[in-house]
Amino acid sequence: MLSADDVVHALYETDAVQTALKLRWGDRVFQQSSPGSIDRRAVAEIVFNSSDQRHWLEGLLWPLTAQRVGAFRGALAERDPRPRAGVVETPLLFESRSDGRFDVTIAVLADDKLRAQRLSLRDQAQLEERDRLQLSQTDKAARATYTVTNDGTIEDLERQLAAILDSLAV
Repeated sequence: MLSADDVVHALYETDAVQTALKLRWGDRVFQQSSPGSIDRRAVAEIVFNSSDQRHWLEGLLWPLTAQRVGAFRGALAERDPRPRAGVVETPLLFESRSDGRFDVTIAVLADDKLRAQRLSLRDQAQLEERDRLQLSQTDKAARATYTVTNDGTIEDLERQLAAILDSLAV
């Protein structure tokens, strides 16, 4: 499994992305305690308060993320035996218009109150703004090949996802 969030976080550690961020926003997006590390809260504050800045960052990161996903898929295709499926977890799949790169998409949905509760447990800035910029769950469900409801345990979610995988002729 490949997580697009993990890819983005890894990209923040590359010289190319750090140089671009420094040229655009200066030292304010670097952690004071660790000068070579990006302060993701500082970046979030910038991009969630300016659509121009957010679009610039998306234009920088989304193509690089697509390259990493392509490399992941290529590596899977070369394995022997070839795996039944490769999973790429991408929170902004439809917003980035990346869904066409995949054979199957799955929207994982949850009740809005439960989502808010789960998000409040994470150490993330600008949660309401992040949510506002994403498609609604209804829109995601309409665009996805499959939908699952994540309102129970991790085991419940895994069973639903396994059933989808089993239904595919892979």
